[in-house]
Amino acid sequence: MEKPVLVVLAAGMGSRYGGMKQLDPVGPSGQLIIDYSIFDARRAGFEKVIFIIRREFEADFRRAIGDRLAKLMEVEYAYQSLEDLPAPYTVPEGRTKPFGTGQAVLSARHLIHGPFAVINSDDYYGPEAFRVMYDYLSTHADGRKAQYCMVGYQVKNTVTENGSVSRGVCEVAPDGTLTSVTERTKIVQEKDGTIRYADGDGWVTLPGDTLVSMGFWGLTAGFMAEAETRFPRFLAENLAQNPLKCEYFLPTIISDLIAEGKAQVQMLHSTDKWYGVTYREDKPGVMAALARLTQEGLYPAQF
Repeated sequence: MEKPVLVVLAAGMGSRYGGMKQLDPVGPSGQLIIDYSIFDARRAGFEKVIFIIRREFEADFRRAIGDRLAKLMEVEYAYQSLEDLPAPYTVPEGRTKPFGTGQAVLSARHLIHGPFAVINSDDYYGPEAFRVMYDYLSTHADGRKAQYCMVGYQVKNTVTENGSVSRGVCEVAPDGTLTSVTERTKIVQEKDGTIRYADGDGWVTLPGDTLVSMGFWGLTAGFMAEAETRFPRFLAENLAQNPLKCEYFLPTIISDLIAEGKAQVQMLHSTDKWYGVTYREDKPGVMAALARLTQEGLYPAQF
C-alpha cells in the first residue's frame, strides 16, 4: 500500500483578506500557517507534500514556502489553471477565476497514485487532526465502496469574531459515517456566543458542538477517476446558467458519491481549535494563539 501524501490547496488569493495570505507570517519566529501544518503532518507520518498553486504565483511561493520545505519533505507541484477543462469545453468569455476545489484537486491527478489527504494552505488544523488522518489512510483500503474520511471540527472552534465564515455542516450516521455536507456560506457568532447561519431571508441557530468540515479530507487514488468523469457533467449543467461563477466543489463530488452508494466517509474527530486569517483583523488573535501554543511546548520556537 502506498504511503499517504499530503495535498495542499494553495491556488487561492484570499480575496476577502486582500493579498496572498499564505505568505503572511503569524508565528513567533515568522512562521507561516502552512509551516504549522507541515510540522504537524511530518510528525504524524507524512513524507511528501503536493502543493497546488497557480503558475503566476510560483516564484513567490517557491521562495517563501516550497524551497524551504523541500529540505524537510519531498515536495511536488501541481498547477490549477482556468484553462484545464475537458474537451470540448472552453473558458467562458469574461471568466477569470478557476473552477473551485474539485478542479484544484484534479490538477494533481498525474501525481497521485495512492491515498492522500487534502487541506487548505491558510488554515491551522492542529496536531490531532493530522494524526488521526494519517492513521486512517495508512490502515484502510477501498472495498466494495471507496473508503474516504474527513476530520470534523465543532463549529464553535471554527468561527471568527470579525465576520462571517463558510463551513460545510455535517450530518453523521450512528455508525460514524458521513451522510451529507451542506455548505453554509454565511455563519456568524453573535456577541453572546450564539452561532447562526443565513438561510434565505432568515437565520438558523447552530449548536456549538455541530460538526463542520474545514476541508480536511482523506481520499483514495480512485477518487481522481470519479472527479474527472463528473467534471464534464458539471460543466454541461452549470456553464449555461452561471458561466462566470459556477464552482466544482470537492465536498459536492463526495456527497454525490455517498448518495450513489459508491463511497463512504468515516468521520474523524478533532477537539483542536481551528485558526485562520479569514480577515485582516483575525491576524493578531492567531499570532497570540500560536505564541501560547509555543510557550506550552506544542511547537518549538523555531522550525
